[in-house]
Amino acid sequence: MKIALVVFTFGFQVFSASAFAQPRGALGVPKTPLAAADSESAECTTVESLQGAASMIDGILEQTNAGPLFVRLAWHDAGTFDKDLTSGWPKHGGANGSIRFEPELNHGANAGLSGAVKLLEPVKEAYPSVSYADIFQMASALSIERAGGPKIDMKYGRVDAEKAFEPEGNLPDAEAGDDGNFGGDSGTVSTKDTSPDGHLRKVFYRMGFDDEGIVALSGAHTFGRAYKDRSGLGKEKTKFTDGKSESSKQRLADGSEAQYRPGGSSWTDQWLVFDNSYFKILDDAGADGELLKLSSDKSVFADEGFRPFAVKYRDDQDAFFEAYARAHKMLSELGAKFEPDEGLSS
Repeated sequence: MKIALVVFTFGFQVFSASAFAQPRGALGVPKTPLAAADSESAECTTVESLQGAASMIDGILEQTNAGPLFVRLAWHDAGTFDKDLTSGWPKHGGANGSIRFEPELNHGANAGLSGAVKLLEPVKEAYPSVSYADIFQMASALSIERAGGPKIDMKYGRVDAEKAFEPEGNLPDAEAGDDGNFGGDSGTVSTKDTSPDGHLRKVFYRMGFDDEGIVALSGAHTFGRAYKDRSGLGKEKTKFTDGKSESSKQRLADGSEAQYRPGGSSWTDQWLVFDNSYFKILDDAGADGELLKLSSDKSVFADEGFRPFAVKYRDDQDAFFEAYARAHKMLSELGAKFEPDEGLSS
């Protein structure tokens, strides 16, 4: 079983809250001084505390370029959701912050995500009323927007689960295992299939997505890298990730050069920018051979149900952004319990 979603790593350093006391504003919200958080109650999330958390996360992103890592953390927290489980919250999985607990954090698909949780701990320290579930999903949405992607209409007020989601196997595989099957029987429902498209449908239909949502979410592979020592996929490094060659120079959405730790394999040549390059490269037979094209990726053009959406997103970035923002919002709310019920907006 080989699992590959968006991955990004660097030399991890655990920061204190004071390290991000003066970040620039996020999502256009004003900076919130750390002193405002010192007296904050852990009992009630407010718009002000959400704005402060957003500013801190933006500061972390500015210093680390960890956006793809935060996207992966949020996706893996939410992606356990099973709409057919009748046990209710939080046992049906979803965006509830349970990924911070073992054994879930140590599941094979979550390799490396403990570093993401540590990077976001200062935000929880400064704004204890904001749940881990909200912090994880906020970091993901901010990462997409900061990388040039769409602004996502996020809802906050998620309640944290207080234990791990223990079933392992609810997340998608990128390649077949030694038995020739994608997925397996270890999750809440079998996702085993001999084809990548069949497997993807079993995984994402279980969450409530349709084919359009599957293809749109696949497009997030435009952002980040896969690591051989984690997913078993890709190479230790390529000319796009070695940190030495001209091809490895990475730009942020504002055009500035990005610093990063070398290694891994990317789906696109500019893997810190969120755009529709993933679809263009996938459908280009002449694309550089060092760029990833995994079986699950290829299926978005090969499968008759997926292909119309993949073609649409290849040719129209605005259409991709619209569909992606809708699918990302849905993913971020799967299985979540909100207080108040209608949620909060930052």
